Amino acid sequence: MSADDKADEVTQAQAEDAVRVLLRWAGEDPAREGLLDTPKRVAKAYGDWFSGYRIDPREYLERTFKEVAGYDEMIVLRDIEFESHCEHHMAPIIGKAHIGYLPSGKVVGISKLARVVEAYARRFQVQEKMTAQIAGCIQDVLQPRGVGVVVVGAHECMTTRGIHKRGVSMVTSKMLGDFREDARTRAEFLRFINVSP
Repeated sequence: MSADDKADEVTQAQAEDAVRVLLRWAGEDPAREGLLDTPKRVAKAYGDWFSGYRIDPREYLERTFKEVAGYDEMIVLRDIEFESHCEHHMAPIIGKAHIGYLPSGKVVGISKLARVVEAYARRFQVQEKMTAQIAGCIQDVLQPRGVGVVVVGAHECMTTRGIHKRGVSMVTSKMLGDFREDARTRAEFLRFINVSP
């Protein structure tokens, strides 16, 4: 960490003070008994919700396995639940990610794919960007013949404020390599995750 990074670092006390300011702005008294520990709890929650900034998702994919008896067909991990936050309103995005890839001589443990999703989700996000980041990371590190990522998310910035529309979800996808160039590969992936092409 450079001297500039340390100068920009926010302390726990500063984060808690910021929560007190927001409580006052909302019309509350931060000194009220029920709110005394709220600033500490919120700062701790933020540390968890945004822990992705302290993680390099690429590191999860560095340990691979080559002894797979020549397996070169599609590998799909679906229904990876995630919780993220919209960078525009800091409201939750709750959803599922689906990942497929065509290995090129090596595979990765499936929990590592879920960890890549988690690392990007635990940052302020735009769903389109998160989808592209997950696919790009897998493509860059594993160098497979192709990658497909589909993310389905419910955005609380739309359901709990503004237009107040519940029951809607947003679907984004990023297809690379064979998933982008070969319609049959893409269709097979979408069948596996039960999304119509």
